Amino acid sequence: MIGRDHELRQLTRLAASPRPQVVIVAGEPGIGKTRLIQELLAALPPRTVTLVGHAEPGSLARPYEVLLDAVDAAEPGRVEEAALRELADPTRSPVERLHTGLSILAALVGEAPSVIVFEDLHWADSESAALFERLADQPGRRLLIGTYRPDEVTNRQPIAALLGRLERRHPVTNVRLGRLSEAQTAALLAAATGRPAPFRVVAALHQRTGGNPFFLEELVRGHADEDLDTLCERPLPWSLAEVLRGQVEDLDPRCRRVVEAAAILGYRVPFDLLAGVTGTGEEELIGVLRELVARGVLTESGEDEFSFRHALVREALAEPMLGRQRRRLHEAALDALLAAPDAVRADPAMVAYHAHRAGRYDDLVAAARRGAALYLSIGSAYQALQLAELGLEEVGDDAELLGAAARAAWLAGLTDDALGYARRWRDRAPTPAERADALYLLIRLGWETDELDEMRSRTDEMRRLVDELPLGPERALAMTAVAQSAMLRDEPEESLAWSQRALELAERLDLPHARVAAQVERGSVLVDWPSTAEQGRQLLVGLVDEAEKLGEWMLAARALNNLVQGVPPVEPAEYSDQLERMRVDAERAGSESLAVAAYLQGRARLEVRDGRLDEAIAALDEGRARDRAYQRRGQRSDFHAVFLAGLCLEAGDLDRVDEIVADLRAAVAHGERAFARALPGILLHLAARRGDAAAAERLVGELRAALAEQPWRSGSQAHDLISAVLHVGLPLPDIERLAEDLLGPDIWDDYRAIVDAQLAEARAEHGPALDGYRRVAGSTVLPASVRGTAELGAARCLLALRRTAPVEGHVAAAATLLAHWRGWRTDQLDALRDRLGLEPEDGRRAVTGTAALTPREREVALLIADGLTNAELARRLYISPKTAAVHVSNILRKLGVSSRTEVPDAVRRPDRP
Repeated sequence: MIGRDHELRQLTRLAASPRPQVVIVAGEPGIGKTRLIQELLAALPPRTVTLVGHAEPGSLARPYEVLLDAVDAAEPGRVEEAALRELADPTRSPVERLHTGLSILAALVGEAPSVIVFEDLHWADSESAALFERLADQPGRRLLIGTYRPDEVTNRQPIAALLGRLERRHPVTNVRLGRLSEAQTAALLAAATGRPAPFRVVAALHQRTGGNPFFLEELVRGHADEDLDTLCERPLPWSLAEVLRGQVEDLDPRCRRVVEAAAILGYRVPFDLLAGVTGTGEEELIGVLRELVARGVLTESGEDEFSFRHALVREALAEPMLGRQRRRLHEAALDALLAAPDAVRADPAMVAYHAHRAGRYDDLVAAARRGAALYLSIGSAYQALQLAELGLEEVGDDAELLGAAARAAWLAGLTDDALGYARRWRDRAPTPAERADALYLLIRLGWETDELDEMRSRTDEMRRLVDELPLGPERALAMTAVAQSAMLRDEPEESLAWSQRALELAERLDLPHARVAAQVERGSVLVDWPSTAEQGRQLLVGLVDEAEKLGEWMLAARALNNLVQGVPPVEPAEYSDQLERMRVDAERAGSESLAVAAYLQGRARLEVRDGRLDEAIAALDEGRARDRAYQRRGQRSDFHAVFLAGLCLEAGDLDRVDEIVADLRAAVAHGERAFARALPGILLHLAARRGDAAAAERLVGELRAALAEQPWRSGSQAHDLISAVLHVGLPLPDIERLAEDLLGPDIWDDYRAIVDAQLAEARAEHGPALDGYRRVAGSTVLPASVRGTAELGAARCLLALRRTAPVEGHVAAAATLLAHWRGWRTDQLDALRDRLGLEPEDGRRAVTGTAALTPREREVALLIADGLTNAELARRLYISPKTAAVHVSNILRKLGVSSRTEVPDAVRRPDRP
């Protein structure tokens, strides 16, 4: 059910309606219509009556075929034989037989809630169509579902008129199932095989199957335990090939010749190329293509360009052809492409493909070089990689192709492949300038794959190479590479020194591209220091326009990424604009990591800044689901896990934090050292929130040891951890020593101030604590949740000082800031309200009912309403039974009910004001 959660929830809600509902589910063969219905029926309450009838090819000649199929599947004896004879009696009028059909259904369903399904209405006979329409008119708690394939509907079939009449006479819910996206294909492969899939396997199988889940499952079936790379080349299963060939088996010879040529010419076929290879005139070819499009074999994918609706149809047609037959078609296509007047501008991927298949390798290599450079320039990283690899099959030591393959693999997120190609590129680089280019990429890859020793080694090599390079852009960019390496390794002074050298050279020689590159590194360092953050922000903001004008999309995206990761005060609207701009520029550069992973993490930061915890968690969940469906390693193997663990600690979802910690430990065991540095802080926070003082005290020592090896400090980490150890009640001197370690010289003053205020309050120094809390309550740097905590701290200090008059104002301000938050901060708010005896007032009312549920809890609540047990919830949602129990407990509390049997009514009633 990958990618079908929304549709399943929609049908589940309609099945629970007290009124009759009509749903039409549309989609191509194999898209998952039947699977969706099966999942719905499995989730229905036991008292729901279900009837499912299927139409079959040729059932237009068998009246009431769908009803008879449903009766055959029902419990024997439920329908009287006399009624069935009346239904089939040709001497009775159509109206009489229709009423008999309705009476049969009434006998099967009775007064119980029911779900009645007519599958494959495109094949249904007119009597079955009429019965479906009359059922839509009937009262009662009934969900009536019809499924059909839009591409197989013609005006000569009963369904064509039925759909029009239903839309005019009834409120019909239309569900159109589309193909899986590439990310959903990755998720399906991960679910089917039990492990994440390599990116190139996902991309190849997504293109090969067109995102059709049935086709994908057929390819995987029986081979889930094998190397996934072999699936890309595996021949079609016999049954699938027969299904696909059946779409064209009755074509006349003229159409057959054209479609077979199209199958050899590629996934996308230009009209003129197809005409030239087949020798078909324009009018005749137009007629043939119209028939193939009408049949759903081909689709018009662009101007004068046609594609197979499914790549597997093309494979099924090409497989039986003789090798010589295929080669002749490829040679004809290549000659036609090279002879065309615009041969220089012809699609190099198409030229390379046909040259490869025709065995003309000089043409192949030339097209691969030209095409890889072209696709890199327009941000099509994976296409560039495919072409470069195709060329490297013939000339494996070609430095130009190795460089293109390395850059393309890096942009596509294939870091292992990028490392391999970049190392070969560096070893075969014919000039110092090309060697510097390879080293630049190797430095970046060393950081992304957590190969820090190699990163340092390549940086040292680049330093030595700088003086060998001629005065010009090559030397300036080499200096920039050293600056970037220092910045990534948290050596800001060295980074600034090297970026300044590169900048001076770029300005002296008037090198605009090198100048922007150097300034991006400089701004990225400055924006991280509180004392220079505004200077760095202004520098990066100005550079974005300049980089975009120069076509340096990657530099523009990096500048924007460093802007949205920083803490400087930026209005939410400006932040959102910067984030969207980063995504667009990253897409133009072809950078999958910035366009997807960094973008979603930016969305989470924006939600945190606005005080919307569940929305932030949802953004990270989306990114993490994508991360975990692909096979990755290094800095991005679980890009969102540490941030997500922090937000789950905020929310009090401690069991989920356990799951994330287990994943991080597994990554560390596989050599991903970056996560090892994050674990001590997460484990300390987790132990403290669980009230385990002994474990927390031990983990404080481990964290302090880890901090001694960590050059950077985080204000948010300092506040979160000090809050946690104060909560668990560790000795104050130990907490103060930990605070000294957490608060480095480069921490933002507002974070330092709130930690100092927390410590002062713990020492009972309520006057200084009050001053500190009040100072940061109006901060433009701190997120809403932290400012809410400062307001609560101020209220507590005022109570301790017996100054009660302003207290309620601080509590009200905290309630506003924490209105969309939950967890330990809102627990503090509730405790202070109880202490003051405050009741919720207008404008400060606690969110209750279904509005208080998180998106995940709403999903669980609907499943509870459907009667699922905790064990069934765990299996359905891929969570532990313990986590399912926590969800159920939270849902009962928020809905204000005492048992799960009350949940169905609670989720369906409107929230009370």
